[in-house]
Amino acid sequence: MILLNPGPVNVSARVTAALGRGDLCHREPECAELLARIRQRLLDAFAPGGGFQAVLLTGSGTAAVEAAVTSVCSPEGRLVVVSNGVYGERIAAMAAAARIAHTVVESPWTSPADPDAVEAALRAPGVEAVAIVHHETTTGLVNPVAEVARRARAHGKLVLVDSVSGLAGDALDLEPCDLVAGTGGKCIQGVPGVAFVLVRDEVLARIAAWPRRSLYLSLATYAAAPMPFTPAVQVAYALDEALAELLEETVPGRIARYAAAAALLRAGFARLGLDCMLPPALRSNTITSLRFPRGLGYPALHARLKARGFVIYEGQGWFAKEAFRVANMGALDRADFERFLAALGEALA
Repeated sequence: MILLNPGPVNVSARVTAALGRGDLCHREPECAELLARIRQRLLDAFAPGGGFQAVLLTGSGTAAVEAAVTSVCSPEGRLVVVSNGVYGERIAAMAAAARIAHTVVESPWTSPADPDAVEAALRAPGVEAVAIVHHETTTGLVNPVAEVARRARAHGKLVLVDSVSGLAGDALDLEPCDLVAGTGGKCIQGVPGVAFVLVRDEVLARIAAWPRRSLYLSLATYAAAPMPFTPAVQVAYALDEALAELLEETVPGRIARYAAAAALLRAGFARLGLDCMLPPALRSNTITSLRFPRGLGYPALHARLKARGFVIYEGQGWFAKEAFRVANMGALDRADFERFLAALGEALA
């Protein structure tokens, strides 16, 4: 089955084989070595210039985002949340659940974040940080992270980036960022179950001094002890191998491969008469949201494609009534996408 959803993704034979490396007690030195290697490979891939630490958590990408959100502000601090999709809304919900004072700067789901509006919110008293989604999976939109981060830095605020579906799919410069949440089960091409936060060294030291809002999802907990809880060891084996593959391909190489796949698919969608929801300048390299053809909804289209060996993805919220999504993450090649376009043509007919 070819998965054209934004995680879990199809993985390579190497990654699948890594799941069978064997059972290992998490308190043995071999496990500590495994996790240390994963942390170093994450830094080699995404923060080669140094200055960051990688915090590993057992959980989905949402766990990493929530750990970052609930750790980034002091007890008195306010968080500015940039929201133009489900995942920006989720960050605001996390802040509310943790009783963090926050201000939401909203944009339409099909529009990028407005840096001017964000900067205005940053000037309010008590603001300590801004949180923004790099790649808003809701629509496949890439936000102007660099510009928002530049303005936040100018005001002395921390920058938190949810790049769960962005890292290794679309370019992200960590230089203006302070905390970046990611996961192994999307563009890194591992399996779900291990997520991480890349945290600037001095920011992690600052966070460690504040009272914790959570035990399991506190970055301060992991700053004090890199392996405080039982990790998903077999999933970590798979992430270790996926990172080895990523470093062999290189992050720019992975991004270029995804961009080429997206271009191939979008040209095919145009030939089939399907309309993209976003203009080219806003589209990510890994997800395309498409308007439904007249008279055909998601259940029928999904069923026809699944019968042919392909899984597409439903829209979220109000978007589900207007569009469906096709992701091109994972260990897939040109032939897979060409077969999908042929199957899509059959399904539409």
